[in-house]
Amino acid sequence: MVSGDRVEASDRRPIAARDLGVTQRMAAALVARGASPNGISVAGMVAGLAAGLAFAAVAWMPGAAPLFWVLGALLVQARLMANLLDGMVAIGRGVASPVGELFNEVPDRVSDTAVLVGLGVAAGAVWLGLAAALAAMATAYVRTTARAAGAPSDFGGPMAKQHRMAVVTAMALWCAVIPPSWRGDAWTPWVVLVVITLGALLTAWLRLSRAAATLRAKA
Repeated sequence: MVSGDRVEASDRRPIAARDLGVTQRMAAALVARGASPNGISVAGMVAGLAAGLAFAAVAWMPGAAPLFWVLGALLVQARLMANLLDGMVAIGRGVASPVGELFNEVPDRVSDTAVLVGLGVAAGAVWLGLAAALAAMATAYVRTTARAAGAPSDFGGPMAKQHRMAVVTAMALWCAVIPPSWRGDAWTPWVVLVVITLGALLTAWLRLSRAAATLRAKA
């Protein structure tokens, strides 16, 4: 059996894109080539780290800001695609890994931190990027702790991983096309980081409340 949330249907993040024809074909191609699910997870982490660097480069090289915003958005989507394909390939190949759960969780935390801290650099507020990263980590911590305690995995929002990355992608593309004068105070990434931080904290609280209710009902 493949470890972690790569096999059990009730323990997998619900993603509509998993059923798309193009996604199925990509997964099938990777399965045919014997791709490693853990390797795909690492590739997703590399994309997340690169996305964070691209966002930070907006502050380091403001003259090329539109390019870096677009690059960051593309890398965020590449990270999400890897997150999607690793589980599909694991199931398609029927492979098991004693460290699969680690590869399923740790790269996600690294990617989230890189993307949000990089966005904090772009916003001129690294502390806010760190706050958003900690809040995002709290959502995953509550989910995995609740699962270990016997509650089902809760991937609900309003600011789960896919929601955070959708907001970041939309913001990056917006920043790439708005007039340079509008980007002067970096207000857009600043606002987005505040929204992500508050939304992630709310998400962690809601997941914790639902898990507590489920565990009390079992008792």
